Amino acid sequence: MNKKIILTGDRPTGKLHLGHYVGSLKNRVKLQEEENTKMYIMIADQQALTDNAENPQKIIDSVIEVALDYLAVGIDPKKTTIFLQSQVPQLAELTVYYMNLVTLARVQRNPTVKQELKSKDFGESIPTGFLTYPISQAADITAFKATHVPVGEDQKPMLEQTREIVRDFNRIYKKEVLVEPEIVLPPKNMGRLIGIDGSGKMSKSLNNGIYLSDSKEKVKEKIMKMYTDPNHIKVSDPGKVEGNVVFTYLDIFDKNKEELEELKKHYQKGGLGDVKLKLRLNEIMQEILEPIRNKRKELEKDKYKVYEILKKGSEEARKIAGQTLKEVKTAMGINYFDN
Repeated sequence: MNKKIILTGDRPTGKLHLGHYVGSLKNRVKLQEEENTKMYIMIADQQALTDNAENPQKIIDSVIEVALDYLAVGIDPKKTTIFLQSQVPQLAELTVYYMNLVTLARVQRNPTVKQELKSKDFGESIPTGFLTYPISQAADITAFKATHVPVGEDQKPMLEQTREIVRDFNRIYKKEVLVEPEIVLPPKNMGRLIGIDGSGKMSKSLNNGIYLSDSKEKVKEKIMKMYTDPNHIKVSDPGKVEGNVVFTYLDIFDKNKEELEELKKHYQKGGLGDVKLKLRLNEIMQEILEPIRNKRKELEKDKYKVYEILKKGSEEARKIAGQTLKEVKTAMGINYFDN
């Protein structure tokens, strides 16, 4: 059986929230336990700087926060390699070689890039690094010869571009050096965690998230402010379940599905208050978040140890990426001094 190699990661632009937990972190903890599987998790600080170059301290401060969140949810550095993108220079060199295989028009056609450029509202001041980050991402993936890359549906075009680069490189240089990764999309039935204000996905910039590091009091405060049904004014009023953030969260986190269905019927009929529902959700969320919160607090007492984990992981990542880079340069014929 061929070994499964997984590459995944996050941009360090702040602490991680429940959206990250549902969308990726929980699954990563599960994946690291699979037999014949090696997982690399990259803290993409270089990529984060493409649109934060004028505020580098935000990225620097966030690196340790993201690492703390990883360890607190159960990602084990003995099983999973956690590393910093900026500490693996081979990734930048691979990016330069791959840039020659991709036209500017192709990058600009990438639907994910188009959408993100629109949301960032750069105007005419698009950082070159941001525009070309699909190529950088291809370098990150291929450096570790990842066979599987878990992504959301919106990131699918990015992975398709990586696969194109792999095929073009292997064809042009007539050697099967790079591995074409398989795109792993989330299950169709996996709930999508929206922001507590109901405006869309949970986002740091919108400040509508519940963070893994939030205190018990903060979590309850945020849940009690959650968007429900604006027309459900009195307890006796019939309420809507669709678009009701509390029910969206209960659908994902409440394990007692039979009882939850009864609550939905009761709410739609009238006679069930929002406060009662929110208190139920709070109890469930506190049970999930308390062990994560407690472990994080312990880890915060020795941040030096956390940095040591990142340092060790980055050293391991450099070795693996260095070997791939050597093979790439050999295939290209530019390893002039090796013989």
